[in-house]
Amino acid sequence: MKGKVIVTRKILEAGIRALNEAGHTVEVNPFDRDWTTGELRSAARDAHGLLAMLTDKIDAQLFDAAPDLKVVANYAVGYNNVDLAAATLRGCSVTNTPGVLTNATADLAWALLMAAARRIVEGDQMMRHGEFRGWEPLLLIGAELSGQTLGIVGAGRIGQAVGRRAAGFEMKILYHSRSPKPEFEKATRARRCSLEELLRESDFVSLHCPLTPETKYLLDERRLALMKPTAILINTARGPIVQETALVRALRAGKLAVAGLDVFEDEPQLAPGLVELSNVVLCPHLGSAATATRERMGLMAAENIIAALDGRRPPNLVNSEVCKE
Repeated sequence: MKGKVIVTRKILEAGIRALNEAGHTVEVNPFDRDWTTGELRSAARDAHGLLAMLTDKIDAQLFDAAPDLKVVANYAVGYNNVDLAAATLRGCSVTNTPGVLTNATADLAWALLMAAARRIVEGDQMMRHGEFRGWEPLLLIGAELSGQTLGIVGAGRIGQAVGRRAAGFEMKILYHSRSPKPEFEKATRARRCSLEELLRESDFVSLHCPLTPETKYLLDERRLALMKPTAILINTARGPIVQETALVRALRAGKLAVAGLDVFEDEPQLAPGLVELSNVVLCPHLGSAATATRERMGLMAAENIIAALDGRRPPNLVNSEVCKE
C-alpha cells in the first residue's frame, strides 16, 4: 500500500527521498525541536508509518490516536521509547537501525576516552582563556592508555568495536556480558568476568549495554565505589544506566578520576553540579553523528517502513511476533 509517513524530526535527505520514490506521502516535523505529546498524536492520527526518534514516547495512547499505524521505524538502535506490547497488540511493526552506527559510536567512545585521559577539554579552555604560560612539567598530567586495562560493559557490536580499537593501544581488555564472545576473545585476548571484578580491576570503563529495567542504575553509588579512584568512566550507551547524582558525588569527592559522557539520565537536563565539574567531558549525544552513518540510519528506517507498508517483513523487525510470515 501507499501511505502517509510522519518523520518526527528533520533528517538527512536520503531517507526522505527513498520514501517519496516508493510512492509514500511524507510529512516532516517542521520545528527544530521534538513535538509535544499532543503534537505527535495529532500528526500521527492518520499516518500509516512513523519514522520516530528515541526521544519520542510511543505508547498505547499514541497507538489509540493513530489507528491506521502499521509501522514505527525507530531512528536508533535502542527502542526503549516504544511500548512493544501495545504495538504488537495492535499489529504494528516496530523496527530499529542496528549495526549501521557501530563504528561511529565506537569512535565517539574513544574520542571521549582520549579527551578524558589527556585532559583535552581543560587544555582547550586554558588556551582560550589566555592562561597558558608555557610548558610546565606538572601541567595537566593525564592518564596513559598503553598497558592499561579497559573494562567493557556490554559486548555487543559497539562494545566489541571499542575493544578492537583498544587492542591497537596494547590495552588489556575485560568484558561483562550475558553470554561469552569467543571470537571477540580470540581477536583481542579479552577476558569475560563479573561486573564487580571489571569495575575493581579496570583503569577505564566503557558502557555499551542496552537500557532495560535490569540495567537502569547499573552503576549506582555502591558499584561506582568499586572503581579505582584513578579510573575513567565513559558512557555512550544510555544515560540512566548510571545514577547521575551518585556520579556527581563520586567525581566531586575524588572517588572517580574523570567521566566522559555522551548520554544523560534526564536528557537534555543534567544532574545538579555536573556542569560545574572540571573532571568530566560532556558531549550532546553525538554517538552516531557522522554524516555517512546518519544517512544510512535514515535509509534503513525508510526501508523498514517501505517493507512493512508493502506487506513484507521489515528487515530490522523488533517485535517479530507481529509478523505472520
